[in-house]
Amino acid sequence: MIFVIASAGLVAACGDDTPAATQTTGVADANDGLPGADPTLGDPTLGDASIPDGTGECAPPEGSSVPKVEFAEGPAMCLEAGVVYTAVIETNHGTLRVVLRPDIAPITVNSFVNLARFHYFDDTTCHRAVQHFVVQCGDPTGTGTGGPGYEFVDELAQIEPYRIGSVAMANHGPNTNGSQFFIITGDDGTMLDPNYTLFGQVDDNDLSMVAALEAISNPADGPPLEPIDILSVVIEER
Repeated sequence: MIFVIASAGLVAACGDDTPAATQTTGVADANDGLPGADPTLGDPTLGDASIPDGTGECAPPEGSSVPKVEFAEGPAMCLEAGVVYTAVIETNHGTLRVVLRPDIAPITVNSFVNLARFHYFDDTTCHRAVQHFVVQCGDPTGTGTGGPGYEFVDELAQIEPYRIGSVAMANHGPNTNGSQFFIITGDDGTMLDPNYTLFGQVDDNDLSMVAALEAISNPADGPPLEPIDILSVVIEER
């Protein structure tokens, strides 16, 4: 399956976990003019406890000693209530610190944290970067068709407006989240319909790195003009 992030002009394409841009560079969408999301964490709880968890293995908090890229099912709830989780994404262009939001997307954050602790994202490439829109990553195959072997539900009930630096899940239709995610790098991305689970926000101090990724994004819909590689993702707790 390809994961596509869809705009008003292009709906999710079969086989892709991506936000879909318009035919060239823009996104004309009903959310034009939405205010930016509150950058604070809100209540750092685990969100809706009525959503069922998986039953798969939780990686140790310090990270697994053995990388893992294939999973039979999603993880059990591995997060701890009240803990603030930050993903430190080291790329070949610099570091992004992403404050994760288990208060609005506990299943998504739980999956992302567990995959990161299994080194799932390490040494992968971001296969798509669209100017004024998004950079899309999280597929170890680098093709836009890969995933961890399980899918999980959308978490949209408490979604906040997208803004520059928002991190959300790509999908190929409702409740088809896996490992592919995108970082909003331009104004067109902020106007997406709220169909993609928001689960993190790049720290304001690292928004210059988001601008650097935007600068090497493709004017058309395709790979970046220069490779954007994820060297590692480390989860910090406080």
